Amino acid sequence: MKSKYILLVSLAGLVIVLDQITKLLVTGHMEIHQAIEIIPNFANLTYVRNTGAAFGLLSRAPESFRIPFFIIIPLIALTVIILIFKKTKETELLMITSLSLILGGAVGNFIDRVRFGYVVDFADFHWFNKYHWPAFNIADTAIVIGVAFLIFYTLRPEK
Repeated sequence: MKSKYILLVSLAGLVIVLDQITKLLVTGHMEIHQAIEIIPNFANLTYVRNTGAAFGLLSRAPESFRIPFFIIIPLIALTVIILIFKKTKETELLMITSLSLILGGAVGNFIDRVRFGYVVDFADFHWFNKYHWPAFNIADTAIVIGVAFLIFYTLRPEK
């Protein structure tokens, strides 16, 4: 097996496992909307259910639209990621890492959507409980890091 596939399975698998374990811990030990202060005036562990996309976009859309949308679009995205990955050279480590993180995060959130119809979020950052960043999870973090790597990879000067 090529090393790029080993990295893909390992990194995406790690993201999925960490994502699902943290969500299991949150849902198993916390009530919905319960907040546990981690860093005063800055960070809480807060159990929320995100029925929308990133930052809650489309959360108020009708369920008849939202549910098929959040099943079909991720499947298309996963297919595109895999097709790009297949064409990626073994030497393009940053691209391989980027796609692996995005894939792992997408699968982690997709599992939630299929199981629950929503995504479990819990990382809640705020400034003195006034200015809140939307809650997120391990899968979201992997996707953001993967996209940042992808942007860096794409914009880097050619050698």
